[in-house]
Amino acid sequence: MKTEQPILITSIKAAADFSNSKNIFIGFDGNTCGNGVKALGVLNANTAQNEQTPVTTSGIALVLSGAAVSLGDKLQSNASGKAITFASGEANGYALDAATGADELIRVKLI
Repeated sequence: MKTEQPILITSIKAAADFSNSKNIFIGFDGNTCGNGVKALGVLNANTAQNEQTPVTTSGIALVLSGAAVSLGDKLQSNASGKAITFASGEANGYALDAATGADELIRVKLI
């Protein structure tokens, strides 16, 4: 079982419907984090639009992969808020687990 070690959790108003979106990167504006954009943190709960949602901003969080990822990879968000290997833009963390493809939960050390 993979575990999280959140150090700081804050809340933000969900600008979109995150009813089925737990474990993705979320932006400072309350929307899904964009491709290569710096994230506020990781969405901690499925949340309806305009509700306050918990966001892990520091520590180790579980994040859905957007593609294959190797252990130790520097990570960024893709357009869906999922973790992919860093290519350009802003990094959001480092992979503490490998993923063989999309939609796998991996531990990410947030930066």
